[in-house]
Formats: sequence, structure tokens, C-alpha cells
Amino acid sequence: MKRFVLKLSFIALAFAGGSFALAAEPDAKPARPAPPAVVEAVQMPAWVERDGGKIPLSPGMVLKNGDQLRTGANSRLLLRTADGSGVKLGEKATLLIDNMRMRRDNVFEAAMKVGEGAFRFTTELLAKYRGRREIRINVATVTAGIRGTDLWGKSAPDKQIVCLIEGIIDVTPPGESAIPMDKPLSFFVREKGVSQPIAPVPAEQLKQWATETDTQAGQGVSRRGGKWKVTLASPASQSDALDLYQVMREAGYAAEIFPGKAGEKRVYSVRLSNFASKKDAETVAMLLKRQGRLGEYDPRVGT
Repeated sequence: MKRFVLKLSFIALAFAGGSFALAAEPDAKPARPAPPAVVEAVQMPAWVERDGGKIPLSPGMVLKNGDQLRTGANSRLLLRTADGSGVKLGEKATLLIDNMRMRRDNVFEAAMKVGEGAFRFTTELLAKYRGRREIRINVATVTAGIRGTDLWGKSAPDKQIVCLIEGIIDVTPPGESAIPMDKPLSFFVREKGVSQPIAPVPAEQLKQWATETDTQAGQGVSRRGGKWKVTLASPASQSDALDLYQVMREAGYAAEIFPGKAGEKRVYSVRLSNFASKKDAETVAMLLKRQGRLGEYDPRVGT
């Protein structure tokens, strides 16, 4: 009986990883509204802390209110919200999402809190959206109210930055009145508890900031529709495969298990999927080789 339960567990894992596709029934119900936010791309490792647990992020994962997102070293994250906006997160950053929803009056509202690291909210993906939005973003203690815009921000222990790229925002430092910002390419800095005057941002500085939140091609980017994969190992033992799966996920890598055969022998491949390019897959394979116990294996890259 125990063996039967284990096999069902692996089948469930494979379904969760998206390795099976089911045809839609002719009388399928109308599509549900878009979720508040979905992971579009992730430069591993990255996690979501939810309900007391820690789950590695993967392309296509649906997020919900109360989720705390966290990125590791050299990691990046790209989310798409229900209104089509893009939310980007740089390395070693945290982001809490809350009260994110599309209201019946066609208003998208959300509250986001950047605990640390670099962040960007952009409406560049928003061409077809004709509603309004009411979004509040906290960069540590500084609050930015958005009315359709593109902004970049960063939270450090003694410094908070909010840069307006396009649109209009109100910045509210703690204990101060709201400061309207309506001039593109301007930024606000609060350093060691003191707010500085708003100033124009040099083009080179903005370019540098943008690199902190943009995914880096060839550096381990996994995205929806990616064709490349990394297979770390294909053990014949179910328990060995599950053990490796758990180690990888604890390290922030969204591993999946795929039952199969090698000749006449049953194997359970533990792998990562959806890499944007061969180079992205190779980069992650190299990173895995440097990570303690995972370095005992010889990853294979393929499609």
C-alpha cells in the first residue's frame, strides 16, 4: 500500500509541474477572471513565503494576497498583474503583496510593500487596459501613490529611493505631507531619515538602476513558454528522487519530478523547466554544481 501512495504522489507532482495537458471539454465553463498576479519570469533562485511555508517561484505560478516574495543572490523576478502591468524585483529583495484585486468598477487596486532591494512598477504592458488603478507602494517607510505610471524604487537600511520614470505619483515620507511628482525622470531620496529635494535623474543613473530589476538574458531566466530544461538526475528510487526534489526546492529552485523509463528500468527525473535559452539552462546547471550536496550530480541540458 505504501508503494501505491508514493506513486500517486509522483503523479501529482508531475501534474503540478505542468507535464500533462488535458483537452478542454466542449461544454467548458466561461473563463475565470484573471488572477491578481502571475509569475511571468524568474531568474532563480526565488521564493514565495505563504501560510508559514516557503515555495520556490516558477513561471505561471498564481500569486495571492498576503504572499511575501523573496529573491536570492543575482536573482530577478517579473510579475504580471491582472491589469497587465509589470512588477519587477531585483536581487536580495522582498515584496509583500496585499489587497490586490480588479474591482467591478474596472479599477485595479493593490498595496505592495518593498522591504528591501530594488523594485519597478511599469504600465508598459498595459496598452489594452482602459480602467483606472489605485495602487499604493511602500518603499520601507516612504509611500508612493500611483495614478498610472512607471516608477523605480529601492529600499536599503538607511536609504529609500523613488524614481518617477513616467506619469504622476505622490510620495509621502513618514511624518510629512504628500509630495506630488509629475515630472518624468525625476527622483526622491530619503537618507538617514532626512528627505532630500526632488531632482532630475541622469540618464546613466537610470540605466544603471534599470539593470538592477531587469531579467538578465543568459543568466538563468525561466519564463512562460521557455523550451529548455535542466535534468539534475534520474534516480531509479522514488525516495531518492523525492529527497533530491525537496533539497532543490528548499534552495529556491522549482524542481519537478517526471516518471519515465530508461530502457526497461523505471526512473524518476528531477528537473527544472521553462528556460528561455540554452545559455540560461547552462548557467543554472553550473550554479547547481556549486551548491553543496547538489554539486554531487551531473546536470544535463536539453529541450
